[in-house]
Amino acid sequence: MKRLRIRRILLLAVALLVAYLCAWPVPVSPVAWHAPPPPALTGPYAPNDRLRAVEWLGRGVALGPEATAVDARGRVHTGTRDGRILRFDPATNGFETVATPGGRPLGMAFDAGGRLLFCDAHLGLRALTPAGEVQTLATGHGGVPFRFADDVVIGRDGTAYFTDASSKFGIERLREEILEHGGHGRLLAWHPDTGKTELLLAGLDFANGVALAADGSYLAVNETGTYRVLRYWLTGPKRGTAEPLVENLPGLPDNVTWSPARRIFWVALHSPRVPALDVLAGRPFLRRVALRLPLALQPQPAREAWALAVDERGQVVQSLQHRARDAFAPVTSVREHGGYLWLGSIEREALGRIPAPPPR
Repeated sequence: MKRLRIRRILLLAVALLVAYLCAWPVPVSPVAWHAPPPPALTGPYAPNDRLRAVEWLGRGVALGPEATAVDARGRVHTGTRDGRILRFDPATNGFETVATPGGRPLGMAFDAGGRLLFCDAHLGLRALTPAGEVQTLATGHGGVPFRFADDVVIGRDGTAYFTDASSKFGIERLREEILEHGGHGRLLAWHPDTGKTELLLAGLDFANGVALAADGSYLAVNETGTYRVLRYWLTGPKRGTAEPLVENLPGLPDNVTWSPARRIFWVALHSPRVPALDVLAGRPFLRRVALRLPLALQPQPAREAWALAVDERGQVVQSLQHRARDAFAPVTSVREHGGYLWLGSIEREALGRIPAPPPR
């Protein structure tokens, strides 16, 4: 009798587990898609340790410095996960807090008047004036609020081009956005003369970093969920259309910046591709099951610092990596300035810096 009771309890437990994995409600409606086979880690993607020597600046002070912007005096600004905006002065090697706007500051850029525009993951597109006033410029478009304002770049006429990574999930649930692959990302423009927003692109799978080409003719937009960088045309016969700049990257692209010094885009890879995600790409039901698993059992990225230099033809011309438990990873932004690469990381507790490599 005792064995029979134990067997029944075990069967009931198994039945409950199966029912949970198959039917427990989850907040995603996964969309099937085809993930291309990852590129071979040879040639430009061959493993190396070129980011091993990253210098960690402001350890314990710069908490989660996801992105950077450089002012007219060469000082590097960044936002932290506790809602501060910090300024690092290379002349003194010191940090100072310039504002505490709250929220979660992410991508940022200075306009011609010295105003710092920044994407707040919680509160939309905001700005910090030279006098220290915090302004909220836009919180949504077309009746749809910005749930994950991500990155911004300023055009020559002062237009702010920015991304909303997801109109469904916020920054605390980016895992759900990636697993769903539902195309909730948007590319928008904010016009300073009218204070209004304009939708440029919709249906993006995790719209992330955005950068402006040197001649202002197009934007480079990272689409994290599809491992590619898009080129959105602002001028010319293709104006208002998008096409791939580079596809099938070996990792999840995060932010992107333009380097005038070598005329390339620096693309930060948040992590290498996760094989389980690719396997599950065409299996929506199993992606729901994966989300029901304990976090430790869900697909996890490897800890690898990775930055790519991509030219305007879409060719990868440099790859900087470091795969180790103590790597400065994930790298979420790379900005070249003053002979250095300045590395942001949404998780690390410092700002990264390393001498810029020789051009190739």
